[in-house]
Amino acid sequence: MSDLGALAVIFDLDGTLVDSEPNYFEASRRTLAEHGVPDFTWSDHEGYVGIGTRESVAIWRRRYGLRASAEDLLDALNRCYLALARARTRAYPQMRAFVELLAAAGVPMAVASGSPAEAITAILAGTGLAPFLRTVVSADEVPRGKPAPDVFLEAARRLGADPADCLVVEDAAPGAAAPGAAAPGAAAPGAAAAHAAGMRCVAVPYVAAQADAPGFATADLLVRGGQEEFTARSAYAWLRDTAACR
Repeated sequence: MSDLGALAVIFDLDGTLVDSEPNYFEASRRTLAEHGVPDFTWSDHEGYVGIGTRESVAIWRRRYGLRASAEDLLDALNRCYLALARARTRAYPQMRAFVELLAAAGVPMAVASGSPAEAITAILAGTGLAPFLRTVVSADEVPRGKPAPDVFLEAARRLGADPADCLVVEDAAPGAAAPGAAAPGAAAPGAAAAHAAGMRCVAVPYVAAQADAPGFATADLLVRGGQEEFTARSAYAWLRDTAACR
């Protein structure tokens, strides 16, 4: 047990540990262009931030009237994303420092993500985070994706941790713009999933301007300025202070 008590920390991957959205955008743009949608923009993509790839593909089929099956689209998207992710994914420096601080303190850690397991493994290896984060759960391995708590509960089970002792770190970005996606101000999927799992949550919004979304109200710590405001030492100090009160 670390000096933070029985704490275990579960990280979301995309938008939390690493800035994967540029890769997701480019993979989405290329996949849609191959299926007759040539004008997918970053502004369009922002509506899908925080939504799993399977859910995004389902929305594409409705929005654009695509004839390809959901499985074919998902396979094409995942293949393109994986190639991009292996080549150019950037870990957030302060998140890397936070992981290293937790590892030095002996805190068990996991990654729980909506990305395919192959993509998670490739990104962790490519960014050098793999040695610290050996427990990995993909939403493909559980019955339901976020905002259901399944992926976090499975991560806790693999860590041998009580959910009440777990802290989730999420960008928790609420998808808002895409037709068929969550409405503006809807509960942030990651924060909602952590809350449903009975876990505490540190929310670091990918889009800082969305920090006032009602879904972030369930977070125990909200870093309103997102990654630009987050620091490893301040997050660790918060954990130490709250551990003393538990």
